[in-house]
Amino acid sequence: MYNAPIFLQPVLQERIWGGQKLQQLYQYELPSAQTGEAWVISAHPNGPSIIRNGPLEGKTLADAWEKHGELFNKNQDNVEAYPLLVKVLDANDDLSVQVHPDDRFAREEEGEPYGKTECWYVLEAEPGAELVLGHHAKTKAELEDMIDEGKWNNLLQYIPVKAGDFVYVPSGTIHAIGKGIVILETQQSSDITYRVYDYDRTDAKGDTRELHLERAKQVTTVPHKTPELTKQKEQDEGFLSTKLVEEKYFTVYHWKLDGQVQRKLDVDFLQCSVIAGKAEITIQGETFPVEKGEHFILPNGVTDYQISGKAEWIVSHT
Repeated sequence: MYNAPIFLQPVLQERIWGGQKLQQLYQYELPSAQTGEAWVISAHPNGPSIIRNGPLEGKTLADAWEKHGELFNKNQDNVEAYPLLVKVLDANDDLSVQVHPDDRFAREEEGEPYGKTECWYVLEAEPGAELVLGHHAKTKAELEDMIDEGKWNNLLQYIPVKAGDFVYVPSGTIHAIGKGIVILETQQSSDITYRVYDYDRTDAKGDTRELHLERAKQVTTVPHKTPELTKQKEQDEGFLSTKLVEEKYFTVYHWKLDGQVQRKLDVDFLQCSVIAGKAEITIQGETFPVEKGEHFILPNGVTDYQISGKAEWIVSHT
């Protein structure tokens, strides 16, 4: 059906901590001055991407997954939802401190197919920007006591970040993106979040946002474990591929292209986000221009493709 990239329209989401950088960086038309997220490759019901080209133009990615599973080499016996979700987040203010469940908890307690393991590639970070990643509690009892007593300075673990950093966030990890950071997030297709602490903020109506402390206590990994990642590099003249993470749910790469390279699609499908520059993809003699801010899928059935230009990409697959 497609021997071409499947281009997708971002779904923009308003957030209390959002800003306007997604317009400045990618010329996206923002729904408000507090636009925090662009769901750029999504089949999730809370923000499904619309296909922009080809025979499924105007349909959602969820429609394509359900009715045209051959595009993803989908096992017809597999009734699970599309497995991954890619977002770009603009943290104009600190995000809430939160934690996500694993698959078992999501299925048993929430009736959802996936928990949420995620990872972040830092696109921009203001000087001094920090993330919350993990905690200092040694036991469940200590974690619960520190949460109940609001000892956030003692509990939370902070790390500084800069553009180009990569952070892996398994389910069960307490975390928060800090003010002044823009990230590209690759995650399981899940929207289950247990909010632990929100700085006592109020919305436009003066209401605080709901916290989910009991569930957060249940799913948080104790003690915190920082995953050890080994980046693997593949050089091909003007092309450098760096494997950022390879684990159960996804494999994520950073590509740096300055020239031309021939590639094979040796996975079920490939999610692609252009984060800098411009390039062209050629498939069986047909060329498709792409540039910063575009997101698309190379579907199953594309075997060989050529990319040329000067650009940076984040790509991922199951």
